[in-house]
Amino acid sequence: MNKVKSVLAVVAAIVMCAASAMAQQKRLSPHETISAVIDKNRVTITYGRPYTKDPKSGEMRKIWGSLVPYGAVWRTGADEATLLITQKPVTIGETTVPAGAYTLFTLPNEDGTAKLIINKQIGQWGVGPNSYDEKQDLARVDLKKGPLENPVDQFTMAIAKDPAGGGVLKMSWENTQYSVSFTVKK
Repeated sequence: MNKVKSVLAVVAAIVMCAASAMAQQKRLSPHETISAVIDKNRVTITYGRPYTKDPKSGEMRKIWGSLVPYGAVWRTGADEATLLITQKPVTIGETTVPAGAYTLFTLPNEDGTAKLIINKQIGQWGVGPNSYDEKQDLARVDLKKGPLENPVDQFTMAIAKDPAGGGVLKMSWENTQYSVSFTVKK
């Protein structure tokens, strides 16, 4: 248990340094930190929450296939890349993700499929030169796509208990929800 606390303390220090560097760049969207305890494991995500409306012009934007292009890696939010922290190892898809901090990217495709990319590098600003290194990918996991009953104007992530066991990570925006289940390693 002390080893886990030590690892988390180091991760927290890294995150604070990265957050300080990222704060120097101008954010265009509000940010949120969500957290849930699933099977005695705290999972935390910090991400930017862009709106469907363009922050400069106020015009409505098409999200999937336009603002978030198909076939291109997306930062899963706005501004700095999305941060995932897990206190215990979790299994997402077929991949064991050790306790620690990771960046989440998304790769949506025109056919409706999408991958959640779990990347070992943290502290990146968005996607662009020197911000995403595919060599740092821990895994690319299939996401489940589904329609939303009501449109979502602001990109929203959620962590919830899965009735089938473990947890589920949900990402909702426009008329689409992507999700993936995970379990906590015992």
